Amino acid sequence: MNNILIVGTGALATLFAARLTEVGHAITMLGTWQEGIDALNEYGARVIDPDGNETAFNVRATSKPSDCLGTKHAIVLVKAWQTERVAKQLAECLAEDGIALTLQNGLGNDEALSQALDGSATEITEHLRKNSVVKKKSRVALGTITAGATLLEAGLVKEAGAGIISLGREQALGPLEAAFLSANFEVKVVEDTKSLVWGKLVINAAINPLTALLRVANGELLERPSARALMEKLAQEAAEVAHAENIILPFSDPVAAVEEVVRKTAANRSSMLQDVLRGARTEIDAISGAVISIAQKHGMDTPANRVCWQLVKALQGDILPQS
Repeated sequence: MNNILIVGTGALATLFAARLTEVGHAITMLGTWQEGIDALNEYGARVIDPDGNETAFNVRATSKPSDCLGTKHAIVLVKAWQTERVAKQLAECLAEDGIALTLQNGLGNDEALSQALDGSATEITEHLRKNSVVKKKSRVALGTITAGATLLEAGLVKEAGAGIISLGREQALGPLEAAFLSANFEVKVVEDTKSLVWGKLVINAAINPLTALLRVANGELLERPSARALMEKLAQEAAEVAHAENIILPFSDPVAAVEEVVRKTAANRSSMLQDVLRGARTEIDAISGAVISIAQKHGMDTPANRVCWQLVKALQGDILPQS
């Protein structure tokens, strides 16, 4: 496969674009950040490897869905609060037999994409009634990514450690899986992607708000006893909410899982910390906010997550637009 659309122009989007281009795939990037689009078109997707070497790869970047018509394979790598907007863009350019894979943080991204790309529940029910023999296939697939990248400037990222791409067992994802493997990403195919998404949510809820509030790299959370204790409480609360949702997490001990991630990504600046340092809107609502909202549905209280959610909201001013 040679043509892949990457939705987004931020850190992970740039990293994916560079690595996939390096092994021969033709990459188009769709975004709204004009500075990023201009830099990508002029200088390429630039990556600094762990040894400090910078390499640039030619990509095509655009803000117009009309430039991406007939897209068969799209990878969605935007912030959770941007999902509804990009879903509308993908509805314009994704082929009828295309697939959009979300590797985003937080909960609800696949539902937002599906609403635009697969139609409402009423429309799907009507389709099935009229076409009882043929089941309408979703054009949305769910996955997770544990790799990190730091955006140094428009179009330039620094790799922040290897990670795993986890995908559902879907035939339509075969070409994307092959593309990831060709670019030396580690890929794992799983039966229950919801479990992985919730597992990542537990980890993000424990790490991201604290690093953003304290303005420290991940590893610093283990060096500060009070921060470590709060991180553990955040993980435990999120895991309890997952269990209330009958989600089987991909780990038995949420605290141990979070601490393992922190150790492996000790030098990494979380995406939420990067957002705060740039004065950009964070994904706090899709992470801590999601934990709180679902907890309320079950009559549960999550005080640590609530406080962190409120503090990050206060930090970003609570005045940023909703989309």
